[in-house]
Amino acid sequence: GNGKLKIVFVNTANGKPIVLRDSVYSNAFGEQYSISKLKYYISHTTIPGSRQLPEADPYHLINAMNDENSYEIELQAGNYDNISFLLGVDSASNCSGAQAGALDPMNDMFWTWNSGYIMAKLEATSPSSNQVNSKVEYHIGGFSGVNNVLKRITLSLPATKFLVITKGKTSEIIVEADLYKWWQTPNDLKITDNPVCTTPGALAKKIADNYSKMFTIKDVINN
Repeated sequence: GNGKLKIVFVNTANGKPIVLRDSVYSNAFGEQYSISKLKYYISHTTIPGSRQLPEADPYHLINAMNDENSYEIELQAGNYDNISFLLGVDSASNCSGAQAGALDPMNDMFWTWNSGYIMAKLEATSPSSNQVNSKVEYHIGGFSGVNNVLKRITLSLPATKFLVITKGKTSEIIVEADLYKWWQTPNDLKITDNPVCTTPGALAKKIADNYSKMFTIKDVINN
């Protein structure tokens, strides 16, 4: 028999819930910033070892503006110990032009000037920025060759807690995305030095290397 898994994404910055525009955060270098936009794509979620039903739409746009960011998948009843997903939009969909649902260009995550999707977007203001109006702007994309920023993320559940899927019931995994990691590990990236990145390239890859480390399992709720 099959059950369902609800996956919920919670956005924080060094443990502090992200509130757009109204809160001030600090990165590892003591640079303060206030966030106006935070969006990123999660796609092709899998539970390794399960017999999983294909998602009708495997693309999900996580948006800090939403009260809740979640989606459900259906899989075989059983016990599981990790979850895997692609951070970004796969190359095939990047080459298919503008699409619908989470991939609709109206979501402001599609480059009209350069075919392809923005995998992650962070817009903010910071006194450390040398841009007009103290702008901080990161639109991270690139899906092929040396500019590829796609990341397959696999998260292990706490050693003392399996994910239990029961026939006809819905369990939950809470995934925390900590924006504090955006600025470091493995690359130290200061707002002072790099307040803007809006094209594929070496800097975009460094930022993607960092934000791919944002994710951890915060909780597992079995039903």
